[in-house]
Amino acid sequence: MSGQTPNPMQRVRYICGARLPSSMLDWVRNDLTGPGAARRYLLRFLVPVIPLLCVFLLIPGPLWVGLSMMALLYLPLIFFTIALMYVYRRHRLIQHGLDPELADIRERQRAAVERAAYEERHGRG
Repeated sequence: MSGQTPNPMQRVRYICGARLPSSMLDWVRNDLTGPGAARRYLLRFLVPVIPLLCVFLLIPGPLWVGLSMMALLYLPLIFFTIALMYVYRRHRLIQHGLDPELADIRERQRAAVERAAYEERHGRG
């Protein structure tokens, strides 16, 4: 991978939604579409919320009450984070001036392979 990588301050700003300089476009492309992109996305959204949700454990009463309150907030967060992953990745690609079609490049490649295999099996290849 060529190009620059962000320093820690740039990385924090990037995670918070800031645009990185053009010299780091290769890094941004790899971050949003490369191996582990989905894992990084989920970690960035789901892990920082956990300490905030732990405040519910301070509520007096049985432990299950605090855990239930945490779950009532965390489970929908997980659902919506996964549901909006594609939209978010396209938005970030557009924000950095990259082709938004890169967000689903793996799915397109997988579909092309499946199509070729289908055509080969059925005598169209």
